[in-house]
Amino acid sequence: MKIKCLLVDDEPPAIDLIAAYIDRMDDLEVAGRCSNAIDAFGFLQKNRIDLLFLDINMPRMSGLDLIRSLQDRPRIVLTTAYREFAADGFDLDVLDYLVKPISFDRFLKAIAKFNQLHSFRQTEVPEQLPDGFDKAYMYFKVNKEVKKIFLRDILYIESIKDYVKIVTADKALITYQRLSYMEEKLPEHKFLRVHKSFIVSADRIAGYNNDVIRVGEHSLPLGRSYKQSFLKFIAHTASLK
Repeated sequence: MKIKCLLVDDEPPAIDLIAAYIDRMDDLEVAGRCSNAIDAFGFLQKNRIDLLFLDINMPRMSGLDLIRSLQDRPRIVLTTAYREFAADGFDLDVLDYLVKPISFDRFLKAIAKFNQLHSFRQTEVPEQLPDGFDKAYMYFKVNKEVKKIFLRDILYIESIKDYVKIVTADKALITYQRLSYMEEKLPEHKFLRVHKSFIVSADRIAGYNNDVIRVGEHSLPLGRSYKQSFLKFIAHTASLK
């Protein structure tokens, strides 16, 4: 099951931005959109929502008044252009307070807080198979669904704050984990760190130059501090062939 989100804001571009961020997350979905707090109140009486993104300054009823009117509250993230309401928001036990314009990185921090509170963080279990990489895979718990990823399918892994994006040829999975943990768990003879934000599959490297590594159709940066270890890895791999 995905985390169901309700977006409430009287400015359509603000709703569209949060919706676009949610679309980038594998475990979130937009369950509803409301342009005012009164409509949101009615929606919440009829639908189960896990996470509410709520503007404060709206006509007829403010976001803070909506929170006060709810007996059974979902987790709430306030979204506003005004910093001065932060104390009021946290007095109402909101999960987070996002000041517009909201960046994707800041949005991810709010989702990380939600995951921590609700124990939706995935647990990773590497399969111990000594008879070959082709059969190796890892499990990831995303929301309440356990997903299986074959290591041979991975092109690269990208760090996005407290999340990682696992990219294969046909999909991308965003899950709550740190890149350093992934680096520790992946087989070092098949995956290597090439940048502070990227791990690549050695088998998928198609080419490189001084600054860029080509993995499939993707061009990824080669970090200066990782260049020496990368070239050493390439030289060692070539000597084995």
